[in-house]
Amino acid sequence: MKVIEQGVAPLFMDPDPDKAREFFREKSRAMVNKTTTVKEAVEAHIHDGDYLAVGGFGGTRISTSVLHEILRQGIKGLGYSGHTATHDCQILSAGECFDRCDIAYVIGLEARGLSANARRYFESGKVKTAEWSNAGLYWRYLAASINAPFVASRTMLGTDTLKYSAAKVVEDPFTGKPIGLFPALYPDVAIIHVHEADIYGNCIVNGIDIADHVLSRAAKKVIITTERLIHNDVIRNNPTATHIPYFLVDAVIEVPFGSFPGVMPYEYFSDEDHLRHWLKVEKDPEDLKAFLDKYIYGTKDFNEYLELCGGLKRMQELRHTELRIDTKA
Repeated sequence: MKVIEQGVAPLFMDPDPDKAREFFREKSRAMVNKTTTVKEAVEAHIHDGDYLAVGGFGGTRISTSVLHEILRQGIKGLGYSGHTATHDCQILSAGECFDRCDIAYVIGLEARGLSANARRYFESGKVKTAEWSNAGLYWRYLAASINAPFVASRTMLGTDTLKYSAAKVVEDPFTGKPIGLFPALYPDVAIIHVHEADIYGNCIVNGIDIADHVLSRAAKKVIITTERLIHNDVIRNNPTATHIPYFLVDAVIEVPFGSFPGVMPYEYFSDEDHLRHWLKVEKDPEDLKAFLDKYIYGTKDFNEYLELCGGLKRMQELRHTELRIDTKA
């Protein structure tokens, strides 16, 4: 195919499906108990230099507990998929955990405002970047999930986003018109928070999926945190509800309120006061350091963090808020 145009940004991950197959060929598909702790899962599966992708959308259904643990363990040099990344980007930027990023949506916390620290981090020159649209990154996950080297789409054509990406525009052999090629993205690790999972890694997600269906199939390793562990009989009694099957999953951790301070649909609302606190302290690097020392580095695990943020009383308030909103909807 004739290449008409191509972006100037680097391609951080090899899109070759045959090379990815070399990994997947050796990956265990055994239906075994995969329950562990957040600390053990991060130690076993996330290492300096890995490429990381986070499930959910913005501050919705993210795996906050694993993100905190990445900071505690001092993991650095990560590649990072900035697909609808709000609070997850805020956390990883605070720890300066990544040095390259495929950007679709970062730095902003949507209507709440911009993360001052994440902005400083990206502007510091410490992070290499490639730009994509949210759809463009989704197509890259999709290509990997179907074991194709790329997916063709017209998204981003005619924009500066394409110019600063690593996509290529070619002549469509069927129509002769320009078409964009989006290279497969195989993250080394995906961390995904779900509503329910059994000990083997069969997962149920209630509500909108965003990109997790294809992300779980694109990533080489998948760490699942879940609000609740359920019996495998629940999965077997309604198998079509299984969103992510066990053979994709490498670790399962039960973490109630594991998306806090983000929202978990049908479970609990976001803690807007705590997110505002994050945004406020980020304006001064010293205030941010004290905040991180108290809430992340100074806590041994996510439960201690939740206790500092109001404990079960506060979690139940957020649960009631979500249920009231859901009832009114």
